[in-house]
Amino acid sequence: MRSLDPRLLNRTRPVRPLLALDTAAGVFAALAILLQAGMLARIISGAVAGESPGNMALEFALLVGAFAARGTCSWTVEVAGRRAAWGVLSQLRLELAARRLANPHALDRTEAGELAAVAVQGIDGLEGYFARYLPQLVLALVVPMIVIFRVTFADPESALIMLLTLPLVPMFMWLIGRCTEDRTRERFQTLKRLSGHFLDAVRGLSTLRALGRTNDELAVLGDVSDRYRRATMQTLRVSFLSSSALELAATLGVALVAVAAGLRLVDGSLGLRTGLTVLILAPELYLPFRRLGAEYHASADGLAVAERMFSLLDEPASAAQGAPAGVGLPVPARPVVGFERVSFAYPARGQPVLDGLSLVLEPGELVALIGESGVGKSTVAALMIGLLAPGAGAVTLDGVDLACYDLAAWRRAVAWVPQRPTMFRGTVAENILLGRPGAPGRAVHEAAACAGADTFIATLPDGYDTLIGDGGRALSPGERRRIALARALVRDAPVVVLDEPTADLDPASVAVVSGAVERLAQDRTVLLITHRPELVSHADRVIELVGCKAVELRAPQRSAA
Repeated sequence: MRSLDPRLLNRTRPVRPLLALDTAAGVFAALAILLQAGMLARIISGAVAGESPGNMALEFALLVGAFAARGTCSWTVEVAGRRAAWGVLSQLRLELAARRLANPHALDRTEAGELAAVAVQGIDGLEGYFARYLPQLVLALVVPMIVIFRVTFADPESALIMLLTLPLVPMFMWLIGRCTEDRTRERFQTLKRLSGHFLDAVRGLSTLRALGRTNDELAVLGDVSDRYRRATMQTLRVSFLSSSALELAATLGVALVAVAAGLRLVDGSLGLRTGLTVLILAPELYLPFRRLGAEYHASADGLAVAERMFSLLDEPASAAQGAPAGVGLPVPARPVVGFERVSFAYPARGQPVLDGLSLVLEPGELVALIGESGVGKSTVAALMIGLLAPGAGAVTLDGVDLACYDLAAWRRAVAWVPQRPTMFRGTVAENILLGRPGAPGRAVHEAAACAGADTFIATLPDGYDTLIGDGGRALSPGERRRIALARALVRDAPVVVLDEPTADLDPASVAVVSGAVERLAQDRTVLLITHRPELVSHADRVIELVGCKAVELRAPQRSAA
């Protein structure tokens, strides 16, 4: 990752006025340094010559003004830099969210942990880059030029020594920066693994406790944390080595200038005021580079994160796009849904989830999709709905690619019960009506009864008017699933996708939902993802996903409604 990557600099356009203020403050700070050095040399040389302090009142006033101006400029650089950094970081988070987080179905669990690390702690690491490194880079370019220009008029020999020794500092910075870049990238990779492990541990905490494996997971987290600690300490060691090397180079440069000026002061070829001016300005020549090196190490974490962030932003979007509204083909009333050699892979996985999948769902057919956990059943459902786009092949309606249709119109023709249904803040009736806004109350009650939700709804304090969801009454997973199923029933859509509709339900509730699925399948095309044999018995066909392929099994005798 280059320290002046154009992709990062392009993000500064909205805050260019603040960065311009930063640059102007840096230039004024450099001019204040010159005034400060000149007044100090004048006052000290006047004192040595026995001049009265009263005769140097103007010089004292200018010296105080130079100190005040330098402090004000430093404060302006810090404040403007931080405000510019906050603006850029907010824009980066919004861009990352719009590109990678807008469609959670396109995220694998591993990638979700990495994105959390990048979007939160990672992007925060870029604050040092925008708030301090870039302003300091401007100062490192401006201040040495102004100092050498001033010293050239006062003492050309000292200016020549400065010109010869100054390149040593950036050379040391480049050499050690190469090593720092590798160490920082390794540290970020370790942080990414730690975030992924921690996210998986939190998600599976209940399972780990039930199996008595919490101590084993603690040991794994401890090992990953220790690797992160070691990577951090290696980075700090390189940073301290860099600081020492830069201090050595700067000290040698100042010493050479001081020795040469001192010898000429002794033999009288250099005046005291000129010599003092050169000696005061010599440390200021190297100071911006020393600070630049320190700020580079402080922002190295952010640069490593930026490298990964841009690779995430450059990856092709997994979400299906479809045709613009009003331009796409009209959605068929009873379409034949087909998967034609469909392949799909999540960016965080090395292997594809689906590879050349071919499948056809005829109108009015109930197809049960089974397979082991993680084999890609939910991915098939997301592809069918248009939440994901195939990496290869096509999902078709009546033989036409789904991308040719208006996806919003297609989704209105689909009722979907996801694996983890969401309850929004509102009443029970309002949550069911999300399936078909404006449906009559009778339809809501019938859908709840068909889904087996009316029994527990009757026990709620206000029945269908009970507030649930975020900030409302908490529901069990089984209750949420039955309300989601009622939401799909009231939608009355020609295509239905059910992703584990009986998970978290007791046997009695499973029997009720099985009957609801049987009624829902009448005159509708249904894709049923399940492990339950009670639901599989209702299927017209049973498809098993094995090794990224679809294998059709012998369909059971479909039970009567």
